[in-house]
Amino acid sequence: MFNISHNLNKKAQITIVFVDKNFKFLNQANFFSKKELGQISLFKNDFGKSDFLKIDLLESGKKQKIILYKIKEQSSEYDYQKTGGTVYSELSKFESANILLESEYSIKKNNFLFCSNFLLGFFSRSYNFKNYKLKKDNKNNLLKHLSLVSSEKENLNKAIKHAKDIFEGIEETRNLVTLPANILNPKKFVDEITKLKKIGISVEILDEKKMKSLGMNALLGVGQGSSNDSYLAIMRWNGDKSSKEKPLAFVGKGVCFDTGGISLKPASHMEDMKYDMGGAGTVTGLMKTLALRKAKVNVVGVVGLVENMADGNAQRPGDVVISYSGQSIEVLNTDAEGRLVLADAIAYTEDRFKPKFIINLATLTGAIVVALGNEYAGMFSNNDKLAQAIYETGLKDNEKAWRFPLHENYDRLMDSKIADLQNINYSGGAGSITAAQFLQRFIKNNTPWAHLDIAGMAWAKKDTEVTPEGATGYGVKLLNRLVKEHYEK
Repeated sequence: MFNISHNLNKKAQITIVFVDKNFKFLNQANFFSKKELGQISLFKNDFGKSDFLKIDLLESGKKQKIILYKIKEQSSEYDYQKTGGTVYSELSKFESANILLESEYSIKKNNFLFCSNFLLGFFSRSYNFKNYKLKKDNKNNLLKHLSLVSSEKENLNKAIKHAKDIFEGIEETRNLVTLPANILNPKKFVDEITKLKKIGISVEILDEKKMKSLGMNALLGVGQGSSNDSYLAIMRWNGDKSSKEKPLAFVGKGVCFDTGGISLKPASHMEDMKYDMGGAGTVTGLMKTLALRKAKVNVVGVVGLVENMADGNAQRPGDVVISYSGQSIEVLNTDAEGRLVLADAIAYTEDRFKPKFIINLATLTGAIVVALGNEYAGMFSNNDKLAQAIYETGLKDNEKAWRFPLHENYDRLMDSKIADLQNINYSGGAGSITAAQFLQRFIKNNTPWAHLDIAGMAWAKKDTEVTPEGATGYGVKLLNRLVKEHYEK
């Protein structure tokens, strides 16, 4: 799609130009004739408080569309991403376009910062999952020829590479989350993960026999009602082979479809439960991005892949299972299954890899959506430093996380009368907090840990500037930046 050029493509149907608040842009005479500049100047008073202005230029009997975008002073990286997404939304209506990438002083000064974020937003907004569209749709995504106009070709190529590396991880996550459950069962998810070997990620798959021998009965109990086998997939990226430091660990809930099991969910909107593997999707996409950009850090990603079905072999409310950690769990509600998957995955990850930290992600509770809607993920942590780093990092890419409390009084609500703990709080209230308290009990060695409940963030029911309706890929940008800014050499 992209063509890097020093000059505008005069045959393009539309040109994007960035200007400052005073309606000025650099190198004007290099790109537009005096007549065109004169026409543009006539619209100065119309710019006003708007962030962009559409102009039709008439030169030699030909009409050319220009959109002037105002770059605000002290714009953030996410502001640049939003600009990229907004520009894509405009350009997708045309077949050919120019984007003038050095027409505004602050862009010229911070070229890589602007271009990499602008293009990331552009790529992100352009995402369109059409795998099962049998009829061609010619109304959308018309854009075929795009000229990126810049004198800094080497710098621009680096920005494109940077943006693509991050977006490919987001795209991986969105694709996985969007796939229907009859396609993306646990085995198919394993197959998708195995493809990551091509980019340098080592992959290890634990099947049911192996997990049974390890005592992962909490995870296995969730999947026992399904005709599809359950798996634990382990992805490792060793980007700093000389380091003897502990790896970073990310753990994801991968319930490929969740009926609720015997504690059956209502039929309304149950189709949305295809994205109950959103946490595992984020971990997989993150690992892909880290490998593509060759992150100088050692990371392990662990995902528990199951399907929670109602069947004669399914786990019953009231069953007791012995988890990998050796703790017994009374399963009072089979629809509180994600925490059972994570219990074994977290304990195994801490025990085997002894990581520097564990961050787990899961579409875990509806209660977190009640509390935060679709603006923040819920964050729970045993470590103030890790929690603060996640909070501050999330603000930079608008993948926000809000910290909730953990307390021994909440923890006691998860005590069972006949086992070490129960999987739901029957006292009522604090559903997201007590779920996190449950998970915390499987951190045995005081490893810094954070739980991100992304139930309200994995799927968007309306478009945003950078995300079309559907799977968001939430967490890939957040965790990639966390790794890069806080843990990478």
